[in-house]
Amino acid sequence: MARLPRLTLPGYPHHVIQRGNNRQPIVLNDVDRHMLLELIWENARKHQVALHAWVLMDNHFHLLLTPETPDGVPLMMQAIGRRYVRYFNAQHGRTGTLWEGRYKSTLVQTERYLLACMAYLDLNPVRAGMVAEPAAYAWSSHRHYIGQSHDRGITPHPLYWNLGNTPFAREVAYADMVRSGLTTQQQEAITGAALHGWALGEPAFVQELQKQTDRRVSKAKPGRPTSKPSLGE
Repeated sequence: MARLPRLTLPGYPHHVIQRGNNRQPIVLNDVDRHMLLELIWENARKHQVALHAWVLMDNHFHLLLTPETPDGVPLMMQAIGRRYVRYFNAQHGRTGTLWEGRYKSTLVQTERYLLACMAYLDLNPVRAGMVAEPAAYAWSSHRHYIGQSHDRGITPHPLYWNLGNTPFAREVAYADMVRSGLTTQQQEAITGAALHGWALGEPAFVQELQKQTDRRVSKAKPGRPTSKPSLGE
């Protein structure tokens, strides 16, 4: 069955995932990580995409983005993908593909899930058993948000600013939020939406989003007629 086209709308947060082919590593050392991160920063600026959060894992990466234009995210991801593959292949004497097909992307309801998605990214290394706490992992935006480093590529979302009236208050509130973790429902919802490309939000948000596109934005209910072949999974 044909894949759903990715849905990209300006002004909405997007949770983006890019995986390595066959779950193979996309970074082999810190030089690779710095290069990939530089490309993310550079192309977010170039294509008018606000980068709210990120995490680089060994075989994939996550981004939380808000584009200003309809083609901002696709152009950004295309540029990152092409340039990084050229670098990685030249650096490590290899040829061929690096990515597991196209990147995955889902729209996020801001008030309901944006901060939860940020925590989801921060906790990825913890879930993978790489560190005991997010602050121990150098390759995410978590340290920026708790005041332990400065990430020049980050554009904090207004919801983060609402966490406190001073930088210290925001940092403490954010650290406490991440430390509290996610509910099972939140984690399952974020994972499921990201893997299948469904909009992540409450029913009213999804229904309103559906009015803006012919592309199906949520899983069809059991018993409903199947969609047109061009819009199927």
